[in-house]
Amino acid sequence: MPNILVTGGAGFIGANFVLDWLADPQADGVVNVDKLTYAANLRTLAPLDGDPRHVFSRTDICDRQALDVLLATHRPRAVVHFAAESHVDRSIHGPAAFIETNIVGTFTLLEAVRAYWITLDAEAQQAFRLLHVSTDEVFGSLGPDDSQFSETTAYAPNSPYSASKAASDHLVRAYFHTYGLPVLTTNCSNNYGPYQFPEKLIPLVIANALASKPLPVYGDGLNIRDWLHVMDHCRAIREVLSRGVPGETYNVGGINERTNLDVVHAICDLLDEMRPDGQGSRRRLIKFVPDRPGHDRRYAIDAGKLARELGWAPLETFESGLRKTVQWYLDNQAWVESVTSGEYRQWMAQHYAT
Repeated sequence: MPNILVTGGAGFIGANFVLDWLADPQADGVVNVDKLTYAANLRTLAPLDGDPRHVFSRTDICDRQALDVLLATHRPRAVVHFAAESHVDRSIHGPAAFIETNIVGTFTLLEAVRAYWITLDAEAQQAFRLLHVSTDEVFGSLGPDDSQFSETTAYAPNSPYSASKAASDHLVRAYFHTYGLPVLTTNCSNNYGPYQFPEKLIPLVIANALASKPLPVYGDGLNIRDWLHVMDHCRAIREVLSRGVPGETYNVGGINERTNLDVVHAICDLLDEMRPDGQGSRRRLIKFVPDRPGHDRRYAIDAGKLARELGWAPLETFESGLRKTVQWYLDNQAWVESVTSGEYRQWMAQHYAT
């Protein structure tokens, strides 16, 4: 059976991608490689139990020997690289893990894939792809009237997280230009949707609002992000993997710029509609907290290249995607409880103390 190898396939975006990929009965198999850190959850992949097309390996991408064995054993036709530490706040308080996973891990993966790729015959080498999933945060911060980030925007990362992702992007680019490894890079805006670990804004606000806890909003709440539904992102990755040009980068955006405060207000209003608590609007729970260091003011993605060259456009508006997301969390409280471990609650208490 033909395979693709997916790193970080038990995390938020990776797991959604794997589930979506294998929803097609004709799809290639998936070798799913994940270290299973706090933000990964095998329960997300429960629908794939018993599916012979899904092979899971608890493997750290920094483990070169393990990667070599996986590649030699399963001989994938492509690698999709999601595995990363991705939370800005955590990178501020503990940057070492971000350097290790995002830079050293990506380097180790590239070396393992390059060694595997050169063993393939000429036809298989030409067909092979490594798709590296990155972030718009590598481009830094925009002013209110600045043009959106394009694929040619200069890198200007402002946090340890974004700096580590920028470094990984540069490594991937270098392996194309130096070794000819057929790589692709996508830089996406803020993702949201089902199965997201509740340290990120949208699931955090949903969880706290349902529990009548304070809803922490950094600074004045007017930082702007472009919001991309995770299933639109998965569709984009499939298109780039299938038809993208090796060595190229593609920006993936939701075309939904919103302030953080707008997002929190929208969640409160949806919850008030879907599950009233009898004590008035949940907007009453909003609590402004000190801004985080180096907080970028605005991100905005120009996804025109992806639209022009590959015909991709998001299917979800922010309103439709957010409604589906809130409904999913209301319907899947058992999943939320399964990921909110003691370690997570301690971290929340430390960084969002009220």
